[in-house]
Amino acid sequence: MSQRLAAVLLALPLLGGLLASTSFLREATVHGAARASSASASSGAAFDLTSATSSASWNKQAAAHYLDDREVWWQGWPRAQKDHGTVCVSCHTVVPYAMVRSELQRDLGESSMSAPEQTMLASVEKRVTGWSEMVPFYSDEKSGPGKTAESHATEAVLNAVVLASYDATSYRSAGKVAHFWVRPVTRKAFENAWALQESSGPLAGAWKWQDFHLGPWESSESGYQGAALLMFEAVNLPGGFAREPGTRAHLDRLRDYLRRNYAAQPLINQVYVLWASAKEPGLLTRTERKAVIAALQSQQQPDGGFRTASLDARDRIDHSAQPAASDGYATGLVALALEAQQGTARRDATLSRSLAWLAQHQQADGAWIAASLNKQRDPSSDPALFMTDAATGYAALALEGQP
Repeated sequence: MSQRLAAVLLALPLLGGLLASTSFLREATVHGAARASSASASSGAAFDLTSATSSASWNKQAAAHYLDDREVWWQGWPRAQKDHGTVCVSCHTVVPYAMVRSELQRDLGESSMSAPEQTMLASVEKRVTGWSEMVPFYSDEKSGPGKTAESHATEAVLNAVVLASYDATSYRSAGKVAHFWVRPVTRKAFENAWALQESSGPLAGAWKWQDFHLGPWESSESGYQGAALLMFEAVNLPGGFAREPGTRAHLDRLRDYLRRNYAAQPLINQVYVLWASAKEPGLLTRTERKAVIAALQSQQQPDGGFRTASLDARDRIDHSAQPAASDGYATGLVALALEAQQGTARRDATLSRSLAWLAQHQQADGAWIAASLNKQRDPSSDPALFMTDAATGYAALALEGQP
């Protein structure tokens, strides 16, 4: 399908509402609000972003190749295989891939999705449309009490995140047409998630979450992060989706949960809320926003990067030391959150140094490195690359569209 045809289809409200499984052609854009031209109030230091990032270019083709190769591996890994011929939607490999891969499409001159991206999206859509028949990724019988409900709710959130990301970027690719309908399959994904949103107790407004005591995505604190990511994607959907009465009621409960539990969160979770707050007024007060940015500034390493372990401090289960070096996951995530803030200028030192670090630390295979928070893994094993998969997705997303 040509980009012109895709734009025409999306401009027709009736057809747009019926295209439940269309493969989209997406144009690149930075995942954040427009940057202001003045220096951020959070930092008085000026730093020239253009000169910082141009001093070391990054290889988009290599990044796309790495991400595609890892998605192919994941789709073929026996442990990722699920019922009905589908594949697990992993926080570390699939979700960042879904958020960034098509953002690289325009700059690489690709006319359509890559084959692994098509397979990934088809799997997610199949699980959403056949939700009542799908078996949760984990069960009480095999993984322990509560795991069926945790897995079911976690997947519902991640499916909505993936499909909302595609719809939002498809809208931008079509030139922000006036009439845009969120696809039925995406609405179904949100309906699945809303049905599992907790209505009472400590988790009211949020979801049960997969907890295997593994950071950053499968711990007792991970559900907060997933909830914030869903908020980010929901409020970025076009066509007034977040203002629709049915949607708004659920987002208000979600916002209340995020607000109620914000102060107790590790810094990495607060970064996700900072990212989402650009489009959701009321998530953070001005004082809280300044405080989290100041906290990030205090954690920035001398080389301009960030360490995941400094944003999510925890002991490894094998008692090995956490890496001391900056990594792509933390640095990419912080850059994305800062890019989204109104008033964070291109000359803001914290953001600019983060982007410069990313531009200078891409590996020859296209990846950005990050290590497990939980143990020292065999570097030759594929699971050792899970954090690097996420790092590469977020790093590329932060750098995409920069000068």
